[in-house]
Amino acid sequence: MQFLRTVFWVVIAVLAVIFAFGNWVDVKVHLWGDIESVWKLPFLLLAVFLLGLLPPWLLHRFTRWSLRRKLETANRNLVETRGLNDGVPVQADGVVAASMPITTVQPSTVPPTLL
Repeated sequence: MQFLRTVFWVVIAVLAVIFAFGNWVDVKVHLWGDIESVWKLPFLLLAVFLLGLLPPWLLHRFTRWSLRRKLETANRNLVETRGLNDGVPVQADGVVAASMPITTVQPSTVPPTLL
């Protein structure tokens, strides 16, 4: 699977380089007033792509941060409400109290006649 992913990205990189060499022309960008900027076409396309990618990326990061905060708050409230985590006392910050030993459940044996 890693090999296919690497091949995919190598093919994309080769196509981008071929496109850049084939379209290496100057492009005049007319800004406000009499200001003009001259860019090479591949750099202009890359800059516009990254500029267009920025708002969705920021929205994704903000949404992820917000959902993570809500999940941590819900987990903290759940721990505080239950007060116990599988029989082990839990402090308010979700840390298992170290004063009480944790016991494990031993499996019971099943008679062979019931199998």
